[in-house]
Amino acid sequence: MPGGGAWEALSVPYRSGVFDLAGVTPGPARAGAVWHRKSVVSTGDSALTSLGLDIDPAVDASVSATLAVVEDALRSNVASADPLVAEAARHLMDAGGKRFRPLILALGAQMGDPSRAEIVPAALVVELTHLATLYHDDVMDEAAVRRGAPSANARWGNSVAILVGDYLFARAADIAASLGPEAVHLQARTFARLVHGQIAETVGPRGSDPIAHYLQVIAEKTASLIATSARFGGLFSGVTPEQVEALTGYGETIGIAFQLSDDLLDIASESVQSGKTPGTDLREGVPTLPVLYALAGDDTDASAVRLRELLASGPLVDDALHAEALGLLRESAAMKRARETVRTYAEEARAQLAPLPEGSPRRAMESLCDFIADRTS
Repeated sequence: MPGGGAWEALSVPYRSGVFDLAGVTPGPARAGAVWHRKSVVSTGDSALTSLGLDIDPAVDASVSATLAVVEDALRSNVASADPLVAEAARHLMDAGGKRFRPLILALGAQMGDPSRAEIVPAALVVELTHLATLYHDDVMDEAAVRRGAPSANARWGNSVAILVGDYLFARAADIAASLGPEAVHLQARTFARLVHGQIAETVGPRGSDPIAHYLQVIAEKTASLIATSARFGGLFSGVTPEQVEALTGYGETIGIAFQLSDDLLDIASESVQSGKTPGTDLREGVPTLPVLYALAGDDTDASAVRLRELLASGPLVDDALHAEALGLLRESAAMKRARETVRTYAEEARAQLAPLPEGSPRRAMESLCDFIADRTS
């Protein structure tokens, strides 16, 4: 066991088995990530109204206050007796991020009592789990940059990055244990889905339909944790079992739409504010949905044929060929079809909300569906 001071640093978020928010005061929303329609991520006011959403001011204030507390609490929950571990664990958190999972959890909690003590620690569980996966993903992808900063593996090496990811998983599990057996089981099952999604992405379609495989990878690798976020929001705010299931379905489906729209923005956006140059997936040979649609198409016009030739050649590392393919893809029928797919998932997410009572919280979640569908237009 670590010495007293170090152990106290690790234990600061807890008091008698209940999450302790002492010293963490909700306040105005801090500067943070904003999902602009013309860029993947920008910096500005993190209030939901800054996204142009139709959200009741009271709901906006409540969600923003929760996210501000979560942001502060994240820092205390990556504390470590080892300065290197503490620095590396803060690395991606300090680089920013959308905090989409805590956002979905906080919105789901609006259906019940969002002031319950379990809401913030539940948000920490999902965000720490998400951050842990990013450390592991960057090692597997040999990524040099994450969120506009050097990746942890580029800065400290693969071994440290993997172990820091493991540490963050452990912190998330520790907090989940404070929330009870159901939270522990749910986090474990979600972790299993995340791993299955990563394995599926790593080994490829293996003879199955590439498009169906791609959507399944997104469902497991991304949407599973967003579904858990929504479920936690319902569970710990005290809504009915039927409403918990509705929120879970919403989270799963909006999670797929969210990831698809991010993939489309990598093609459609002219901005580099995300820390990721537009067309990065093309340059690295990562087959996202528009690429898969283009490769599967049978259009005979010259631009479609040329696009298939370029995409079939693998990673487009040549600047001229990359620019040509990016331009063709942006104007392609495949891109239009991919946008329609995002909208289909967004509308399905809206339909999942039917069992929930009408009111400001539900309208906020519906407005988020519209935003995700429109951000790639």
